[in-house]
Amino acid sequence: MKSRPALWAVSALLSASAAASEPLSCEVELVVLGAGQDAGAPQIGNAEDDGPRLLPSSLGLIDRASGKRYLFDATPAITEQLAMLDAIEPPHDGLGVDGVFLTHAHIGHYLGLAYFGREAAGANGVPVYAMPRMEEFLRGNGPWSQLVELGNIEIFTPLPSPDWPTSSTESQWHPSETELTERLAALVIPVPHRDEFSETVGWVIFAPGRFSILYLPDLDSWSEFEATSGLSLDLLIARADQIFIDATFWDDNELDGRDMSEIPHPRVTETMDRLQDLPAEQRAKVHFIHYNHTNPIRDPDSAESREVIERGFNVARRGDRHCLAFASGAD
Repeated sequence: MKSRPALWAVSALLSASAAASEPLSCEVELVVLGAGQDAGAPQIGNAEDDGPRLLPSSLGLIDRASGKRYLFDATPAITEQLAMLDAIEPPHDGLGVDGVFLTHAHIGHYLGLAYFGREAAGANGVPVYAMPRMEEFLRGNGPWSQLVELGNIEIFTPLPSPDWPTSSTESQWHPSETELTERLAALVIPVPHRDEFSETVGWVIFAPGRFSILYLPDLDSWSEFEATSGLSLDLLIARADQIFIDATFWDDNELDGRDMSEIPHPRVTETMDRLQDLPAEQRAKVHFIHYNHTNPIRDPDSAESREVIERGFNVARRGDRHCLAFASGAD
């Protein structure tokens, strides 16, 4: 098991965004490579589905100054998603993947690692950041174990503090950070979710004094998250510049013939109601991601998508590009 040292204090999450320029002149850029639930759309067995196509949720991070590119989650659509990233910022060498940050061991979030193997890319030492149970799962089960044995991937494990906070008091919050570049880091946040094979986490991408972005595509409920982490959703929104959060289902009436209480994701309607009293500038930070093929916000022209926008929130869409704080000419 390997870990990388922390660079900065977590108080960087308090930092304000610097003004961002247009994406083409942007030194640090976040790209939405997919916004769907694990199986995308159309899903297997639904070939007649003629709704908007979905790729599983993934974010790409480009740091043009350092020439590095990162993936947050490795989906079954990684080939197409890397091609999308290549079209925006071609790799300097080989695959141009300087790190993959995994959230958990459900199919839409790690199956893409297989394409680094000998049957496909035959990659050399792609850094993969995974929590301890996730690392154990990858090392102990094929075909993932072969990726490790052949050196296609190298696993790094950022270990959270054993004194994970029981309240939102900032001084108690000391999880580990992982260096990306000299000016960027990633921070892991444990998340309650179905953990059959691994833990589940969210990732914060941040630069001190500049910006912080939260990627949290899967969780069971906000109340359980707040009880176990000591961090409220309101607090995360206040301290981040943008958050990409679980939008698997619109409401409890979405799946015919299924008891949706057995599928514990916060509904989009529930999350919006929870945050509706926040100021408009806080609500505008929220981007709903990881929506199921049955979720009506899949269609940008649906009444539900319009409702999200009218209430001051956003729906993440594949191809969205966000320029972060390090615009060309910035300090």
